[in-house]
Amino acid sequence: MDRIAVISDIHGNWPACEAVLEDIASRGISRVFCLGDLIGKGPSPCEVLEAVRQRCEVVVRGNWDELVSITDDLNFSWQAERLDTERLQYLAQLPFHHDFRMSGRRIRLVHASPQSVYHRVQPWDEPEKRLAMFDPLAEENGKAAFAPDIVGYGDVHNAFIQHFQGKTLFNVGSVGNPLDVTQASYCILEGNLGEDTPAPFSIQFVRVPYDIELAVKQAEEAGVPSLPYYIRELRTGIYRGIQDLD
Repeated sequence: MDRIAVISDIHGNWPACEAVLEDIASRGISRVFCLGDLIGKGPSPCEVLEAVRQRCEVVVRGNWDELVSITDDLNFSWQAERLDTERLQYLAQLPFHHDFRMSGRRIRLVHASPQSVYHRVQPWDEPEKRLAMFDPLAEENGKAAFAPDIVGYGDVHNAFIQHFQGKTLFNVGSVGNPLDVTQASYCILEGNLGEDTPAPFSIQFVRVPYDIELAVKQAEEAGVPSLPYYIRELRTGIYRGIQDLD
């Protein structure tokens, strides 16, 4: 059977990225797909970007990957200053989604939703919003739509799996900025890649401990924007938008 490691939302956190890629390699998994947000928040956008380019067979575009070239907000401009033109072009040209078949399942991978990289869907949202994750993509108008049985995504930094009317929705969580458990998160898909015939298939969730204090030290030395909020997210998994710092 084939195995694919699916990672997302590394956000410039090199210690977390390195730990996850080492764990994937230790399992003998050669195929790695990335669901975007390579950069942002953390201090190591170049290291993460180059590692992803080297190790990932598929990379889709995240909201941070898109915004870094089009907004002057300090959180993004700080990142842009550390990326040369070629790397910024690479991020801007990443595809929006990736569709494939595995063990008779039609699988779609996106960063946030089929609506856009900015349309956020949480595991506790109303069922209608979560079911909309299986909607056809806008660019599929005028041709046969790919109707996914399984949708995987990142963006919300909360790993979960849910089932609706015979369909499966899963979130791989975040490598570099998890907001549920303070360990890096990724998933492993196992099945027969490219096969339309139904066969055994599984989704495994993996948590990888990494050196959080090293990530904090690197962020402090680099002087990343919104540093107190970023450090609290790394140490506690509490999202900066939930409550202000004491």
